Amino acid sequence: MSENWFEIKNINELDSPALVVFPERVKHNIQLAIDMIGEVSRLRPHIKTNKSPDVARLMLSAGITKFKCATIAEAEMLALCNARDVLLAYQPLGPKLNRFVSLIKKYPATKFSCLTDNIAAANEQASVFNSNNLSVPVFIDLNVGMNRTGISPDEQAIELAHHCLTLKGITLAGLHAYDGHIRDADFEIKKQKCDEAFKTVKNLNEELKLPTIIAGGSPTFSIHCKRKDVECSPGTFVYWDKGYTDLCPEQKFLPAIVLVTRVISLPASNKICIDLGHKSVSAENEISKRVFFLNTEGLKPVGQSEEHLVLETKSENSYKAGDIFYGLPYHVCPTIALYERVFIIENGKVTGEWKTIARDRKIEI
Repeated sequence: MSENWFEIKNINELDSPALVVFPERVKHNIQLAIDMIGEVSRLRPHIKTNKSPDVARLMLSAGITKFKCATIAEAEMLALCNARDVLLAYQPLGPKLNRFVSLIKKYPATKFSCLTDNIAAANEQASVFNSNNLSVPVFIDLNVGMNRTGISPDEQAIELAHHCLTLKGITLAGLHAYDGHIRDADFEIKKQKCDEAFKTVKNLNEELKLPTIIAGGSPTFSIHCKRKDVECSPGTFVYWDKGYTDLCPEQKFLPAIVLVTRVISLPASNKICIDLGHKSVSAENEISKRVFFLNTEGLKPVGQSEEHLVLETKSENSYKAGDIFYGLPYHVCPTIALYERVFIIENGKVTGEWKTIARDRKIEI
């Protein structure tokens, strides 16, 4: 594979900052995920990374029929693509629950499901669904160590499951366990922690005997994909990023999305400024872990604002205004949410664009 695979021949036609996508790499990553899991019916990709109908259609064309998402807009985007099975991996309540009902009614060809993690929420969901003459599959969201959402996989979960079985309006479909807190680069340590967390889920389901367990995300995909009775929902794999390249060396997905930025100013002899501000790359990590440059090295990020990123050079710099930098985002998911479109690169040239329509909080519903 070419060392300079990211370079764009007609780069002077592309304004910056820009996010570009390499469809052949996306297709490679989709097929690799299918190959890793073996049974495409156990693959339930999370759409939050790409938020793109074009990517969803590539997955559908590859035989993937089940999906996971985080927002109503992402769920609606999948329905627009005629996805058959969509899990809203969120506990909808209040106005969001009403929007979810509207979505279910508007797209009857798609089987929608959602999460629940406490009795009060399950009661509200069941009441709203039942009043709309619906019976919606729900998955009990388990807290296996991330301490973000979910119920403990113990007697509390058993009580919730038994309660759900008494409610009209919902159907208890299975268990959902996201172990995003497990982020060890050492595979053996990661596997040990993952197995320990999953054991609590397995033990719980030995009593509940629910038909489906959905487990993990991208970091633990290489472990959960070997469990024959588990659905897996990685999301980042389609685009990949620098963060997971470092964190998951055992996974051979290819970076498929690249940031394009230009030098716009030379404020000092050892400093340059590029047009890659907070609005152009995810800024939740500390400043040195936001972008990794592919065609230059030795640059130290020292300051970032809304439209600018200032980089310090090791010595008097030889860069000039207009120089092009290609970079990988460390965290691609929130970076994608900053761009309404990504530009397609085929045979080294910009040939079109994919709209990131589910970055909006609302499409129609």
